[in-house]
Amino acid sequence: MRAYIIRRLLLIIPTFILVTIIVFAVVRLIPGDIVDQMMAEWGRITEGSRAELEAILGLDAPIYVQYGRWMEDIFLHGDLGDSLWQRTPVMDDILARFPVTLELCLLGVIAALIISFPIGVYSAIRQDTWGDYTGRSFAILCIAVPNFWLGTLVVVFPALWWGWSPPIMYTPFIENPLKNLEMFIIPGVILGMMLCGVTMRMMRAMMLEVLRQDYIRTAWSKGLREGTIVMRHALKNALIPVITLVGLQVAPLIGGAVIIEQIFCLPGIGMYLLEGIYSRDYPTVCGAVLFVTVFVLLINLFVDLTYGFLDPRVHYR
Repeated sequence: MRAYIIRRLLLIIPTFILVTIIVFAVVRLIPGDIVDQMMAEWGRITEGSRAELEAILGLDAPIYVQYGRWMEDIFLHGDLGDSLWQRTPVMDDILARFPVTLELCLLGVIAALIISFPIGVYSAIRQDTWGDYTGRSFAILCIAVPNFWLGTLVVVFPALWWGWSPPIMYTPFIENPLKNLEMFIIPGVILGMMLCGVTMRMMRAMMLEVLRQDYIRTAWSKGLREGTIVMRHALKNALIPVITLVGLQVAPLIGGAVIIEQIFCLPGIGMYLLEGIYSRDYPTVCGAVLFVTVFVLLINLFVDLTYGFLDPRVHYR
């Protein structure tokens, strides 16, 4: 187990380096330039002032030199740089906003699993009944409806019809849990809808496959109750590919959180990333993307390790 974990952690390094190269290059291909934005805001547009500002920001060096400096700060100092606009450490800003994004994604996952697991299991054990058709239709609806569209409807129409809108003033969970959940529960459920639909369909398919296995027929022939067969014998084996699917959906979930945070005014990493893109704040964008990349890679490692718990036949070498 230890050797397996070490190998997986070492594999994160080349993935991390490849992501740094891609994001460092792509973010500078976005039309517009932070120097032009700053000079337009300050009202000083001359060649001399532009060269001076580029030197202050460290943008006067060739792009490979800028990349080398950035990588040196990351690997030697654990520093993602400073925001070019705010002049604050990017890592501190990300860590301050990360709990917001983490809470939003956790609520999305919890809502998706609470809804999808019982419906998926019921659809499997009541195959081709009206309950099965209803569950499958609901799963397709969850997949087909874009969360940003649904979030916009939730914000706009209740405000027009009933004068109600979701809270927009962020309250930390430790200060007031009820107010915090009041702000997060709706965007969390909306964010988790696509994961809910995908998980529901996978749960149904895996349960159907497991229920056809010989050891399940043996359990039926021994006269065990349906609840015992489903919960003790079938569900655990059906969960293995479902857990894999949930782990693979972490990245799209965080990607969806970027838009949901913008719609519901949640001060998380997603909004921080969008602000960095709008202002062409290169360290902000690169730092946010790298932080999310490492987080997703660690989640995938955790998902792989859960196989050993769910299936004793799995051994790590």
